[in-house]
Order: sequence, then C-alpha cells, then structure tokens
Amino acid sequence: MPALSAALAALDDAGLRRRRRTVERIAPDSAAIRVDGRDCLDFCGNDYLGLAGDPRLAEAAGRAANASGVGARASHLVCGHQPEHAALEAELAAWTGRERTLVFSTGYQANLGLVTALAGRGTRVHEDRLNHASLIDAALLAGARLQRYAHADAVALERHLAARAGTAALVLTDGVFSMDGDVAPLPALAAACARHGALLAVDDAHGLGVLGASGRGTLEHFALGQTEVPALVGTFGKAFGTFGAFVAGPAPLIESLVQRARSYVYTTALPPPIVAATRTALALAAAEPWRRERALALAQRFRARAQAAGLRLVGSATPIQPVLIGAPDAAVNASAALLERGFFVAAIRPPTVPAGTSRLRVTLSALHREADVDALVMALADCGPQPMT
Repeated sequence: MPALSAALAALDDAGLRRRRRTVERIAPDSAAIRVDGRDCLDFCGNDYLGLAGDPRLAEAAGRAANASGVGARASHLVCGHQPEHAALEAELAAWTGRERTLVFSTGYQANLGLVTALAGRGTRVHEDRLNHASLIDAALLAGARLQRYAHADAVALERHLAARAGTAALVLTDGVFSMDGDVAPLPALAAACARHGALLAVDDAHGLGVLGASGRGTLEHFALGQTEVPALVGTFGKAFGTFGAFVAGPAPLIESLVQRARSYVYTTALPPPIVAATRTALALAAAEPWRRERALALAQRFRARAQAAGLRLVGSATPIQPVLIGAPDAAVNASAALLERGFFVAAIRPPTVPAGTSRLRVTLSALHREADVDALVMALADCGPQPMT
C-alpha cells in the first residue's frame, strides 16, 4: 500500500507519528509505573484521585463478577441492564443533583449519543474551538451546522447566537479543557444561552471529582444547576479510575436518549464488575476529600516551582499543567529525555493541539509526593524547553 506508507513517512518527517508504549503498574497505591520495561513516575495519566489502583475497587469488581459474571451479555434495551447499572444511575443522579442519568459504555459514545439525539441535519451547533474531538465528531456525524467560537470566549458565542436569533441551537463545551487544563467560562456561556434560547451541554470529564467544594465538578465550582446547564456529560476513566461515562439531566432529556441515542441503543452495556467498581470509586471520592485537595495542592506546587524555573505554562489551576514547547520534534525529544530521568510525561502534538503549541502535558495525582513534583521540575529545567528570558 504505497499511499499509506507514504502518508506514514510524512508523519515521521513532521514529528507527528504516534507510538504506543506498554505501561505496567508497579504498585496499587503508587505513581510508579514501568514503561517499556523502564521504571519511572507517571506524570501523564488522568488518575487525578489515585483511585485506579485502589484495592477496594478491585474487591468490588471481584464481588460483582462472582455474583453476575464478567460481561453484561447484551445492550441495555435487550437484557444488559442489570441492578448494578440501575444503582449507579440513581447514585449519579443524586450526586450531580439531576433528575436522571444514563450510563454509556465510553465517553466518546456518551457525546455521540447526546449530540446526535439532540441535533439533526441543519441544526446549529456552536462549539469551543478547543473542544474534545468527540464533541466535534458528534456534530459532524449529526449533519449539524457546526460553528466553532474562539476558545473560552463567551462574547464570541453571543455574537454567533445573535446572528441566528430565533432558531434552535445547541452549545457544547468542555468544562475543563483536556490539553490546556483551563476552565470554561460557564456562567457567561449559560447566560448567553439563556438570552438566545440555546441548550447548553457541558462535558466535564476532567472536572468531575476534582473541582468544586465537594468534587462535583465545574458546575458546582460555578454554582450552576440543571436549569442553567441542562446536559452534563461525565466519564469514569479519569478521576474515578474505572471506565465508562454518563449523561445527566432532566428526565425528558434522558428518556429521549434512551429512545434515540444510537451509541446507547446499539452497544453492549458496561460489564457489571466495572460498574460496581465505579460505584465504590464514587463513594470513596465523596468520603475521602483529601484526594482532591492533595491533587490541587500539588498542581499549585508544580506551578510555583515551574514558574520560578522559567518554564512556559498556561493559565490552569487544575491538575492538568501543560509545559509549552512549540515544535513537535522538540516536544518528543524532551519527553524522551524525561523518561531517561525516570519521569513519564507525554508529548502532545498536532492535531491534538494547534500547530506551534506542542507541549508536555504534566498531570498531578493524589498519589504523587511533594518530592516527586520538585524532582520533575528540576528535570524539566534540565532537559525540557529553554527557560523564558
């Protein structure tokens, strides 16, 4: 296949070819991992609360496997919807303060199901320019009229909505942006949507469990409820350390997804052991607030030391702390040098981020120690980008 080989070679030449690494966890309650046989500290995963390796989640999964088996056997609407799923949906509704929730098998499917169920061909969908790929793809697959507004710019969104006043519109945004770590201006976005009759949906994959007074995410952080933000999307594979996703909102919205979201109707339900582990993670996140507090404190520690070292950061107060580099090959080289020093930090390059903004995406977890953070900053100063002048 000469054309495919040439395209792969072009990716190599541009420093944009992605390569998988084999990663092993060394100890359950530790940030230590083994990457392609090399022991190091994980500074690029999304396990913000340090729950992915918690033995209590494994124990819950084991009990559910013994009781119900490993697989769900079918989609929810055939015979896959089991007591674990029903219990998790009820607990999520109470935790998020929403009327109902619907559990999906992946976060990508949750966004696809939500958007394609609400937006048909010709519907106006407005999205932040830095939204997650699943939100962009969902609008395109729905055949919607997609318009992307400047990143985190509520004034730009208002202009777009006003230009088509009187027609139905759907507004989609990340709560915490996965590659920059900054938070969407949700109060201003919600106000613009209210003025123009648009429905606002927030994908809070990286905010839930971390932000807010009790870890309920960016909506709690801004004191916004179901009225201001009717649709909330969350995932379990970040702060909660498991797998899957959900959509929460008013009962008519969720029932509409049950009937019309193809990525829900036509896929196998989550395995009951995963659901049981997620229920345990949700309870632990609420009962052990020190995890959230520690992750945020370590993020602030990293920022203070990185700024003192002259590293180029972005305006993030979350556990996602990108170090800007610029060129793709420079980011790859810096990532490789860090791995040699015992730190696994992924190089993020286009098309995941805009051209010229390749970076090292540092993420902090409750499993890290202060000494780990300090050592990482020293390594970044030595083998990362040159300090700013």
